[in-house]
Amino acid sequence: MQDTPNAVEMRGIVKRFPGVLANDHTDFDLRLGEVHALLGENGAGKSTLMNVLAGMYKPDEGQIIVKGAQVRFSSPRDAIAAGLGMIHQHFMLVPTQTVTENIILGLSEPHFYLPMAELDKRVMALQEQYGLKVDPRAKIWQLSVGEQQRVEILKMLYRGARVLIMDEPTAVLTPQEVDELFVTLRSMTASGHSIVFISHKLDEVLAIANRVTVLRHGKVTASGLSTIGVTKAQLALLMVGREVVFSVDKKPAVPGEVALSIDDICAENDRGLPALRNFSLQVRQGEIIGMVGVAGNGQSELAQVITGLRGCSCGRVLIAGEDIANMKPYAAIKRHVAHVPEDRHGVGSSPGLSLADNLIMKNYRESPVSKGWVLNRSVVRKQANQLKTEYDIIAPSIDVQARLLSGGNLQKAILAREMSAGPKLIIAVQPTRGLDVGAIEAVHKVLLQEREKGTAILLISEELEEIMALADRIVGIYEGKNMGELPAQTATLTQIGLMMAGTPQGSAQTKEQ
Repeated sequence: MQDTPNAVEMRGIVKRFPGVLANDHTDFDLRLGEVHALLGENGAGKSTLMNVLAGMYKPDEGQIIVKGAQVRFSSPRDAIAAGLGMIHQHFMLVPTQTVTENIILGLSEPHFYLPMAELDKRVMALQEQYGLKVDPRAKIWQLSVGEQQRVEILKMLYRGARVLIMDEPTAVLTPQEVDELFVTLRSMTASGHSIVFISHKLDEVLAIANRVTVLRHGKVTASGLSTIGVTKAQLALLMVGREVVFSVDKKPAVPGEVALSIDDICAENDRGLPALRNFSLQVRQGEIIGMVGVAGNGQSELAQVITGLRGCSCGRVLIAGEDIANMKPYAAIKRHVAHVPEDRHGVGSSPGLSLADNLIMKNYRESPVSKGWVLNRSVVRKQANQLKTEYDIIAPSIDVQARLLSGGNLQKAILAREMSAGPKLIIAVQPTRGLDVGAIEAVHKVLLQEREKGTAILLISEELEEIMALADRIVGIYEGKNMGELPAQTATLTQIGLMMAGTPQGSAQTKEQ
């Protein structure tokens, strides 16, 4: 592969933002027919560098060379015309339009009349070719997060991109979907496509990438390193500059009183279809319940019902014995329920407000943060700066808008806000999605510390390793039904996989035997 020509070269790229040097004379090259992984901590400059390559940002200094010729991109349209397409970590989709409408959005053809039936067939043919199943006629808001990710991939493939920049493409996929995606990527590189693979999942990087480039604080610490013979520990050291502990050290659980009791809950999803079907569950003080299920089986709706973001048609949600079903979110907040939502931008934060304002969203009504209707800005700034330091939120200042934070640093801000409120119950949905190995280690530490304090935790995650490492009991959910539970110490991946596929826990044990 060493003699393979480059599809793309980036030389001496510099990109500055107010108070931040995101890329500091960064070099990167991508060969024809390879998967090149780009690694680094949250805020290391990976997405910024690729946004420059994709025409989203103009570099302050440096050169971009595509197929041997220097290019200047004024917009993503220019990059796409040159055969470069980026699939963003945070979706660039119009929720009220269909899958096909999103895929053709911005194209010069067709002009006035849209032959939707014909266009739907083209999209169907494309998704069959690459194994990316999604209903072309469904509206984006009706799709699961995983399905929306597939639409983003199809959008670039439809435009004929030969270089695909994938920013955390597996963050919303199940293990089975990741395997399918990797089959697709290998097929694409075999046919001459080149892929930049931005990820924090080191196992996946070692499984799919031919080479790795590592960034730290906007500078390259390893350039084009072959993945042959490289270990996770070596990559983690290059990323964060220290050894990372991958194993979790936790004490045996000492469960206390029931903190959360879900009793026969029924609820619908956004399409008006049943999402929860007489679902029941109990979470006790001082334990972590890990919930496993394929995306779209009611996990998100369950978290929303508990936290007051979605109504239910039957059943009860008891917090310390009080029923708060169908009450507003403030009812859960008053009862010290912390919520780390799946969608950190749309639900977990207010992107247009400052970091400081986002950090006080749970206690802005209370003294000393406010007096009546007036915020005490000096107290707000003091608390925000303390949390910024304590949770290692990398930002120029507490005045920066939340939308300008990297995904990992925004997640740290959400955790800081929720944990600082003294929770008695934590509903954590995909809390480590898109985080680097150092940040994942920090999140796990926070959750285990809360467990030690006696906090009850419902952990909803598609990372099975995370569930098996942190949970005391594992509950399966399938089509909105409780598939039973397993003690985490003795649970096997086979048993968990069977529950995720709809086999009740007792039957799952029988089948394994």
